[in-house]
Amino acid sequence: MNALQPSGHPWAAGPGHGGPTVLRILLGGQLRRLREAKGISREAAGDAIRASGSKISRLELGRVGFKERDVADLLTLYGVHDREERETMLGLVFRANAPGWWHNFGDILPSWFEVYIGLEEAACTLRIHETRFVPELLQTEEYARASIGLAHPDASAVEVERRVTLLMRRQEILRRSDPPQLWAVLDEAALHRPVGGDGVMRDQLHALIEAVRSPAVTVQIVPAGHGAVTALTGPFSMLRFAEAALPDIVYLEQLTSALYLDKPADLVVYKRCLDRLSVNARPPTATAGICADLLAAW
Repeated sequence: MNALQPSGHPWAAGPGHGGPTVLRILLGGQLRRLREAKGISREAAGDAIRASGSKISRLELGRVGFKERDVADLLTLYGVHDREERETMLGLVFRANAPGWWHNFGDILPSWFEVYIGLEEAACTLRIHETRFVPELLQTEEYARASIGLAHPDASAVEVERRVTLLMRRQEILRRSDPPQLWAVLDEAALHRPVGGDGVMRDQLHALIEAVRSPAVTVQIVPAGHGAVTALTGPFSMLRFAEAALPDIVYLEQLTSALYLDKPADLVVYKRCLDRLSVNARPPTATAGICADLLAAW
């Protein structure tokens, strides 16, 4: 069977969620494999589409959109001449360039975070380590409004509300019929940090107690005595996908950009880190009780 035929590729019909972002990554990955199989350098591939080797790199990572003419030229360069194969690949270009729902929030979304939302939508498992605030997907609306105000002190009231609306829309993945498995390891210090006032914190703790009742949500809390472990590591997320062709991705957010890591050596380090953090945290069964005890402080 031809490697590019729909029946031979799990992504030919498109993933169920976060389609455009995942399709770009999968399409880019297939172009990379075709290029490497022919022993063609990125620079030579770039010359074929009147671009640079760095653009080929961005295309292969799914970081930018595709032009049909560029993909057609690359397929020719890589020796893909079969009509059915070419139509399968070129048919994905339009769908991979289609905007996700988050496109409507482009006025407040940096391009590097748009990628993350698409990956978040597509992930089957989200492992999150958070040290600063309650994980975003578990925040109440009022807690989110207060934390966003702290993170964006110069934002107008309208912008803050837009960001809150965006976050609430992201949280809908947990209410799907097939939600991703969310496993969060949270520094207890974040639950002592006043965000929005006593009432907001009480509501947030109640919301966490309710959230962990879901079989799709696991929260572990790292007690104060082990807080140094979380401080050394810092917050990050690891996303896993049902599509076999997609590697795990580690997401590290910075003030003005983000890193997306998918090299096996990096993934091993971050997975070990998550495992170590989990060992230092209280078991998931203790989370509701810890939150209930903390309610007394607010």
